[in-house]
Amino acid sequence: MSWGKSLQPDLFLNDTILSLTPELLERHQIQGLVLDVDETLVPIKMSQISAEILPWVESVRTVTPQIWLVSNNVSESRINRIAQALDVPYLLGAAKPSRRKIRRAVESMNLPMERVAMVGDRLFTDVLAGNRLGMFTVLVKPMVDPTEIDRKHLIHSLEFRLSRALGAVMPIRD
Repeated sequence: MSWGKSLQPDLFLNDTILSLTPELLERHQIQGLVLDVDETLVPIKMSQISAEILPWVESVRTVTPQIWLVSNNVSESRINRIAQALDVPYLLGAAKPSRRKIRRAVESMNLPMERVAMVGDRLFTDVLAGNRLGMFTVLVKPMVDPTEIDRKHLIHSLEFRLSRALGAVMPIRD
């Protein structure tokens, strides 16, 4: 698989994870979700979910009842607190784009790899790992701390530029 294809998400939502609706999941025949945590569900410096996340999880659970958190973060207390709030299993220290822990989460769902979506905010970790496994990949904009709303995501901009240079068809990101 070329670098361009490896970095190309199947679905790019020009918004946060909250815009991933049950209707979109049904349209793409998604039956399970593997969710990144840091900046996908929760801003990096926070350890509590926002008021919108739990209702979002409950709504997508109607079509994708199997949801796992797979995070590169190694803070057991932080990831455990988030997973408990959402009532989902989790794996931490995933070292994405390594596939090992993502594969373990999908195998526990007992679903075909292509029916599980890897959802995250990073091309070179979340999308790359999901594509390497043959998953449906969803790229979302990062969840940011409301007090840091003007903060620029330089790493995200750099990833977009580099992925386009490698052949991925990516929109210009603001």
